[in-house]
Amino acid sequence: MSQTTTKSEPKEALFSKKNVKLLSDPLNGSNPVTVQVLGICSSLAITVKLEPAIVMGVSVLVVTAFANLITSLMRNLIPNRIRIIVQLVVVAALVIVVDQILKAYVYDVSKQLSVFVGLIITNCILMGRIEAFALANTPWKSFLDGIGNGAGYAAVLIIVAFIRELLGSGQLYGYQVVPESWYIHNGGWYSNNGMMLLPPMALIVLAVLIWVQRAKFRQLIED
Repeated sequence: MSQTTTKSEPKEALFSKKNVKLLSDPLNGSNPVTVQVLGICSSLAITVKLEPAIVMGVSVLVVTAFANLITSLMRNLIPNRIRIIVQLVVVAALVIVVDQILKAYVYDVSKQLSVFVGLIITNCILMGRIEAFALANTPWKSFLDGIGNGAGYAAVLIIVAFIRELLGSGQLYGYQVVPESWYIHNGGWYSNNGMMLLPPMALIVLAVLIWVQRAKFRQLIED
């Protein structure tokens, strides 16, 4: 009597090469802001200082990751005709939780962010990843994809805010970085560039980042 054995397909490792790419690609050639040009409004509006930019970036990262995860878990249960409504309900619930946490622990920053926390609900990056990825992939991959795209968005906000706050006020995260002895009024040679604190400069700095990113990954983008 012969016995036949069937080999089960090997399970993919949690951090396989494909899964790691879900985290790394949005930070490189598939950045949602500098390559896909999504989420521009908040990128321009809350990057005068580093602190609100970091808080906003982390907020979007958390919401994107868990919205992807929850939607992926429910993907086989959501009727196609109401999928957008379900996605909005999931995202809105997460945004409300994040907003309440910010008001409880970083109230001053929450006031600076104003309506932009609520507008995470309509963030193009968030809705795009849910629709394009979470509805078609497993929860773990969707979670990693959410973290990757949220981190890509946060990285751009932090870079823009870093440049604007440093050059515009000589500070980083509210702390004075440029020594007082360097300033002209103290007999030095340095003066803050007040233009960096104006809204148009956010657009210019972001445009330079987009140019650098697209030049670096030109071949990948064209393909």
